[in-house]
Amino acid sequence: MSDLERRYRRLVRICYPAGYRDARGTEIVGTYLALSSPDRRWPSVADVTDVAGGGLRQRLRATGASGIGPGVRLAATLALVTATTLAGGWAMLELNPWTTPWLGFAQHGTSVSIGLGVWAAWLLAAVVQVVTPGRWTRLAIGLALVLTVAVVPLAAVVDRSRPPLFVLLAQVSLGFVALGVPGRPPGWLRLLPVAGAAVALPVAVTFARDGGGLLRGYYGWPAGQVLPGVGTALLVVTVLVGVGLAVRHDLRGAWALLVLLGPVGMLWLHPLAAQLAIAMYGGGPNADWTTLATAAIIAAVAAAIVMSAALLARRRLTFTHPAVESGGPARGTSGRPARRVSP
Repeated sequence: MSDLERRYRRLVRICYPAGYRDARGTEIVGTYLALSSPDRRWPSVADVTDVAGGGLRQRLRATGASGIGPGVRLAATLALVTATTLAGGWAMLELNPWTTPWLGFAQHGTSVSIGLGVWAAWLLAAVVQVVTPGRWTRLAIGLALVLTVAVVPLAAVVDRSRPPLFVLLAQVSLGFVALGVPGRPPGWLRLLPVAGAAVALPVAVTFARDGGGLLRGYYGWPAGQVLPGVGTALLVVTVLVGVGLAVRHDLRGAWALLVLLGPVGMLWLHPLAAQLAIAMYGGGPNADWTTLATAAIIAAVAAAIVMSAALLARRRLTFTHPAVESGGPARGTSGRPARRVSP
C-alpha cells in the first residue's frame, strides 16, 4: 500500500460514517487514486474538500437530515451577500479620515486600521463569485476567513489598530456558512454579493459625512448598532424567503433559517455581551473580551441546541433506519467525480 493510498484511507475513515465507509470506502479511495498523478504523495486540497463534503452529507443522511443540503446552499448565499455588504461598508469607513476621531483609531496612511486588507479580501470573494463561482469562490472565501482570523495576532505584532473582535467574529461566522455556496448559481444570484457591497458604499459615505452622529452613542464604534440591525434584516429576509418556499412545499427556507441562527447570534453579539456585563458586574454596558467570549459561547450553543432539536424531530418523524444508497459518481467541488450520494 502506497503512502498516498494510506492517507486517502485515513481521510475516508475520518470523514465518512462506518456503515457507508465499509460499503463504499474502497471504491472512494480507488477513484481518487485513479485520478491522482503517479508522483503525488498527499491528497490535494480539492480532494480533501470533496471527501469532507461527501462525508458530511452521509453523516447528515444518517441523522435523517438528508434534505438539509439545499437549505445550506440557500443559507450560504444569504451569508455571503451579508458578509460582502458589511465588508463594503466597513472598507469605506476605514478609508474615510473623518471617521477617525470618534472611531478611536490612530490613522496610519490612507486607512485607520489594518482591517482594510480583511475587507478587501471579502470584496475579492464577491468579484470571484461573479467571474468563476464554485471552487474558486470557496477558495476566495477561505482566504478571507484566514485573513479575518489572522488580523488579531497581526495587529498585536505590528502594533496597529484593527476592527473590534465582535465585528470579526460576526464576519467569521458568516464566512463559514458562506463556504457552502452553490457551484453553479443563476446569473442574477452570482451578482448579489457585488450588489450588496455596492449598496453599502453610499450608506457608508453618508454615515462618514455625518461624522458618526447618527449612530454615535452607547457603543462607540458604529458596528455596535449596525450589526444587530443587519442581523435582524438577515433573519427577516430568511423568514420571508422560507415562507415563500414553504407555500410550494419546499423546506429549504426552514433549514436555511436554522443554519443562519448562529451567524445572526454573532451579529447581535455586542448588545448581548453588553447586557451580560450589566447582569454580571452591574453598572454600564461595557463589554470586555470576557463577556464577549461568554456571549459568543452562549449564542453558538443555543444555535447548536436548536439545530439538534430540529434534526431529532425530523429523525423521529421521517427516519426509519440508516441505509446505504447506490448511485453514480457526482461532481465534487474540485470538478472531479467523487463517489458520493446526491442529497
